[in-house]
Amino acid sequence: MNWAEAGFEIFGTHVLWTDLVGNIAALSTVLLAMRKSMWTWPVQFTGSVLLFIASINAHITGNALKQALFAGLAIYGWWAWRRGTQDGRRLAVRPAKPWERLTLIGLMVLGTAAVGVLFYVTGLSWGAHEPLPKGAFLVAADAYIFVGSALATWAQGRALVDFWIVWVAVDLVGVPLAFSSGLVVSGYVYGIFFVLVLVGFVKWLREYRSAPPAEAEVAVAQ
Repeated sequence: MNWAEAGFEIFGTHVLWTDLVGNIAALSTVLLAMRKSMWTWPVQFTGSVLLFIASINAHITGNALKQALFAGLAIYGWWAWRRGTQDGRRLAVRPAKPWERLTLIGLMVLGTAAVGVLFYVTGLSWGAHEPLPKGAFLVAADAYIFVGSALATWAQGRALVDFWIVWVAVDLVGVPLAFSSGLVVSGYVYGIFFVLVLVGFVKWLREYRSAPPAEAEVAVAQ
């Protein structure tokens, strides 16, 4: 057994260290994002690398690709937040504009369909090897999580309050899929995410509403 497959047994279930530590980093990312800490992004990058390895070992290619995308978006998010806090400014959060919300919804629907077809044709999703209709559902769930996670992270980089809502939509599918894939730690962490994401949404929304007029104007102009 190599280091990537190393783990321990708990209640008869083998838990990978990469899955455990990666999810701890992912959970920390949510807590750091609530505080708008710049550490959000390097911690997310580290967690993405570890969960990429865990997903490859579990043969969940779609999730592995999602983690690779997360790593890239973590670099974008760090750059965007760094730019938004130049000259000692506090990172200003804001709700998405109507056109941004329509864009997010449209990309979620069209992106899931396009990625789903790609995953099925290429066999990148483990669901593509399952019999229908179960296989089609698994591929669609894989694609939905992939696209939704990318959109949520992109919206987070833009400091949009709505990114928390996108995560809620992703978690509703991610929890059962993780458990059915054997990634027990990921399943429980997704459940914790669901609660923390709701808390984060309320926190960011309250912060936006209580921001000084000048700061709110800057946030809307972003």
